[in-house]
Amino acid sequence: MSEQVAWVLLKRYGIVFKRLLEREGISIPWRLFLRVYHRLEARGEIRGGRFVAGISGEQFALPDAVGMLRAIRRQGAQDSMISVSAADPLNLVGVITPGNRVSSHTSNRVLYHDGVPVAALESGETRFIVELSRTMEWKAKAALMRKATPPQLRSYLQRPA
Repeated sequence: MSEQVAWVLLKRYGIVFKRLLEREGISIPWRLFLRVYHRLEARGEIRGGRFVAGISGEQFALPDAVGMLRAIRRQGAQDSMISVSAADPLNLVGVITPGNRVSSHTSNRVLYHDGVPVAALESGETRFIVELSRTMEWKAKAALMRKATPPQLRSYLQRPA
């Protein structure tokens, strides 16, 4: 059972470490996962090492995840803003980053700028996680408030007049 959960975590995050269990609320202790991950590493199915800076303890990753991290590091900043639901597993604010957590309700949102959490929308209020310029604050608020456009409406809106 713990091996199945261990694989689910690896497939969800790509890289797994003890602090991720806090986000998941899993009752299986980390020491059981360690046994599974050590076994998988010995078989060559996953990799062990230090992949996420600032996280202490053992970390385990899918081989593809390591390559993706290296590619992202080589790319550098893309100036992209991505807003996700706070209920999404990508909401790791306060788990692997300093500061308060963003509660995982579907109406709450987290905004990432080049992969770094910069703002959160909780209970209709915008909270900035890092200090931003006035222009960036405005862009962040707009990105957090933006609603997804249904595909049918999106194709209609993109038609030439």
